[in-house]
Amino acid sequence: MTEFFIILVVLVVIAIFKGVRIVPQGEEWVVERFGKFHKILIPGLRVIIPIFDAVSYKVTTKDIILEIPQQEVITADNAVILANAVAFIKVSNIERAVYGIENFREAMRNMVQTNLRSIIGGMDLNHALTSRDRIKTELKQAIADEALDWGLTVKSVEIQDIKPSPNMQDAMERQAAAERERVAVVTEAEGAKQSLILNAEARLEAARKDAEAQMVAAKASAESIKFITEAVKENNASAMFLLGDRYITSMQKIADSDNSKIVIMPGDLVGAVKSLIGGK
Repeated sequence: MTEFFIILVVLVVIAIFKGVRIVPQGEEWVVERFGKFHKILIPGLRVIIPIFDAVSYKVTTKDIILEIPQQEVITADNAVILANAVAFIKVSNIERAVYGIENFREAMRNMVQTNLRSIIGGMDLNHALTSRDRIKTELKQAIADEALDWGLTVKSVEIQDIKPSPNMQDAMERQAAAERERVAVVTEAEGAKQSLILNAEARLEAARKDAEAQMVAAKASAESIKFITEAVKENNASAMFLLGDRYITSMQKIADSDNSKIVIMPGDLVGAVKSLIGGK
């Protein structure tokens, strides 16, 4: 009798040990009875029936961070870029997450990779590199419905990095350098063109001013000649004196010159001056 009682106590202790479960905060456990879904244990002290019941899955109810590995993506204009992302998901229906998909983490990771390639593949290189918000929005919309069927909620999807591949980056750098050189050549040529235009305009303005000065001088000479002509008509003596004075001054300059010279002078100087002004 004593042995039976001891055995019974041991069995009760084992049953309590096997049947009492403490579910930690942030987890929910799936209980199967005879291999079939039975119930879900929420956080706290819970009791199951040993032998009949078994805890088959322990699922976190906290937000899950899924790192999406970097992958090569070919854009619409055949450029190769590297892109990776991170997805934040949460298990909203444990039964679907456990029984609806073999491994919901791996499934979500592959689905994000596939849709990321599809979205970026529909863009050209420039749009892909500058449209992170658009990619993020389209990616979340693309995976949200499928994730819901698996009992998951997509909280957010972020593009961690998106950049050209090393070969593509090298080609872009060479293209940028060529473009900068082209701009420099064009700028230099434009500067030379403007310089030529400005020089031509300056010469044109100088010629115009010179022509105006000559016209002014010509008008002044004409007025002077007209004035002298009028004076000569009224007083030949004044004209004779002026011409004689200019004649004598010129002869003095010739005489003062160091060069050899022969000066021929008219015999009748006064008569010559009169003849210049039309006198008799």
